Amino acid sequence: MSAELRALRIERGVTCLEVADALGCSESKISRMETGVRGLYPDEVSAILGFLRVPADKRKELLDLLRRGEERNGHEVSGAMSPMWAELIRFEQDAVAIRNYEPLMIPGLAQTSDYTRALMWRLNPGLSEADVEKRVSLRRSRQRILNRRGAPDVQLIVEETTLRRTVGDTSIMRAQLEHLLALNRRSTVTVCVVPFSVGAHPGHEGPVMLLDYLAEPTFAYAETRALNSFLEDGSPVDRIKSAWRQICSVALSVEDSARLIARVIGDLTTAEERAS
Repeated sequence: MSAELRALRIERGVTCLEVADALGCSESKISRMETGVRGLYPDEVSAILGFLRVPADKRKELLDLLRRGEERNGHEVSGAMSPMWAELIRFEQDAVAIRNYEPLMIPGLAQTSDYTRALMWRLNPGLSEADVEKRVSLRRSRQRILNRRGAPDVQLIVEETTLRRTVGDTSIMRAQLEHLLALNRRSTVTVCVVPFSVGAHPGHEGPVMLLDYLAEPTFAYAETRALNSFLEDGSPVDRIKSAWRQICSVALSVEDSARLIARVIGDLTTAEERAS
């Protein structure tokens, strides 16, 4: 499909830049779509085909093919990894820096397997045990970028409520928080916490993920219950960058965050001792 888009563009005598200008996006985005580096989505492909004045029957044929491919991919992984998640992992592999704020849970790049497993059971009670384990395995594979040579700089911010909300049991949660402290000691990872005392702030609008590259524009990844999407152009990304800066401004320092995490671990340890 990617090669077909390129062939149609060349046939029309149009450059990537002209397509990008018509769609209001970056030239690099069109190039990545044509080379298969970036996934293809029906609405974007439809817009390109319309700009290239591809005949209606040909447009329908290509879009039907694309949609059938999406359905097949989703079925083959049994719900463990959608095409959008596969693309997020590819984007993370190429990023030089990843910035992620999560208001409700530990960010996926920092989750232990037990925490992920307990979370999946609660978020998706209809999943089979096999599907849960696929998702746990997927998350572990995603985290390999933290250990590779040339690992990206990763900045993670969580809410204090996330630290104090027990997922699974106290032993699982304590191990998860200890893992956060271990990550915070790495040269390429920082974990910061927004304390209770801050009150309302821009992070309450939802998670923030920004991916930075050496020679590409910054990507923003937006995720809700009903929609996951990548943004790489214009004011939406600028607003997300602004939200990130404001969240950083109210978060504790790395050192103070580590001390707070350690205090919560102490509270969990005390609770375990009392329970026993």
